[in-house]
Amino acid sequence: MKDHIAELINAALNTLMNNGDLPADVEPRVTIDRTKDKAHGDLASNIAMTLAKAAKKSPRDIAQLIIDALPASEKLTKAEIAGPGFINFFLNEAATTAVIKDILTQGENFGRCNNGAGKKVQVEFVSANPTGPLHVGHGRGAAVGDSLCRLLAANGWDVTAEFYYNDAGQQINNLASSVQARCKGLGPDDKSWPQDGYQGDYIIDVAKSYMAQETINAEDKHVVGVGDADNIDAIREFAVAYLRREQDLDLKAFGVDFDVYYLESALYADGDVEKTVQHLIDSGHSYEKDGALWLKTTDFGDDKDRVMRKSEGGYTYFVPDVAYHLNKWQRGFERVINEQGADHHSTVTRVRAGIQAVSQHQRQNIPTDWPEYVLHQMVMVMRGGEEVKISKRAGSYLTIRDLIDEVGKDATRYFLVARAATSQLTFDIDLAISQSNDNPVYYIQYAHARVCSMQRKLADHGWSWSADHANTLELLTEDAEKSLLNKLAAYPELISHAANNCEPHIVANYLRELAGDFHSYYNAHKMLIDDNNLRNARLSLSEAVRQVIKNGLSLLGVSAPTAM
Repeated sequence: MKDHIAELINAALNTLMNNGDLPADVEPRVTIDRTKDKAHGDLASNIAMTLAKAAKKSPRDIAQLIIDALPASEKLTKAEIAGPGFINFFLNEAATTAVIKDILTQGENFGRCNNGAGKKVQVEFVSANPTGPLHVGHGRGAAVGDSLCRLLAANGWDVTAEFYYNDAGQQINNLASSVQARCKGLGPDDKSWPQDGYQGDYIIDVAKSYMAQETINAEDKHVVGVGDADNIDAIREFAVAYLRREQDLDLKAFGVDFDVYYLESALYADGDVEKTVQHLIDSGHSYEKDGALWLKTTDFGDDKDRVMRKSEGGYTYFVPDVAYHLNKWQRGFERVINEQGADHHSTVTRVRAGIQAVSQHQRQNIPTDWPEYVLHQMVMVMRGGEEVKISKRAGSYLTIRDLIDEVGKDATRYFLVARAATSQLTFDIDLAISQSNDNPVYYIQYAHARVCSMQRKLADHGWSWSADHANTLELLTEDAEKSLLNKLAAYPELISHAANNCEPHIVANYLRELAGDFHSYYNAHKMLIDDNNLRNARLSLSEAVRQVIKNGLSLLGVSAPTAM
């Protein structure tokens, strides 16, 4: 409907420019918004106010000219001026209820669009070091990242979900040393235990599996335990493969799949890191100081320059990140979104600086704000009013598998995505497992199941319903019905906004509001009534609500049960 109103306004503006009532050289940008107060109509535009300066007329005078020049439309009852020059549009009942037929016709495709036009976008998320089980923070990244992939796909983007394994560096060495110590029967209390060793019980499991010479199948890698406690290289390879498999099992339990698993070690093996460092040197944005190699990140807005190669040798952690992102650009991703923890905030400027240094030198025209970042804040898990911090398996933190096992995949995913990523999140286990209206997941899913239950009960009365019965919608005149219609009509725009701004939490909030409106409507109005026409109208509205709830939940990776 917004597009229809925009077409009417543009037609009116063309008429006014052709008639000389408006300058022919103005470049109007028509925006349409939904009104908050239905006394002010259904839709509104500030176009008259944006044209006032160029047209040298008052906004209200321009608004009246536009209204007088609007083409006739059977979908409008009237348009009127409000305030300093807003134009409010009032839709007739047929136009208002048309959203029901759209939903029933389009089904699971309602809300989907082709804004992305098939352009390539990569979303990198989770990207945990293969040194232990995934913690709750990784779970938040998985929930947000996977929902972004679903939203972008719903908006017509060609999406690649990617997991970047940091399988090189000191943390991997610490992992190997920890497993080796366990292979030799040592524990954290022994004097020879590695200083930065991992102490969780999972290290014992890795060591036992290695010494038993078990085979590990992890995505693209197949490793057999050698069983030699002195072979640190074999232990390292086995431990990484073992924990990659464990993380993959955690993610599958969470309903998250990746298209690409990229190994940091491949950047070194393929020479990409060395090539990137040489490109940075050739760009003229590096220098030697105190035996170290520095990148002049201040040339690109950083507060100070950063070390690339340490004086004792070895590259700092952002250097392979620059190489990795140049690799992404070479793979043709027009848009790249990195979903990471807030502790990665400091890397944003230096990674972009490295990319721009190479881009400008080689004239690759990589945008200055590429890649995009979605940085999520920490998660606090509560049970019985107290914070839950650790699990026996991990030893020092709560794992995502612990949470899934306790509250289920649906509640875990919804709760982890229901707040803006930039906000800290408190995950209340007691609330997540409760079957009450205070639990948003239960509340939303129950609305869906409630409609399914109504459909099942029709046969008890000898009635039936199908989308073909949606021909008495003019009977939906109650305020609660109008409120639901307006909420349903806002869904496609909301999905577009959520994808464009990387904000899946607004989908979660929308679904809770929609479920709330439906429950209130259901409790106040009988659905299965003898009046065929009114019953079919209300069932059509209810079915439209059910479909939108199902569509929205699928974008969050949450199921829509038919019975509860």
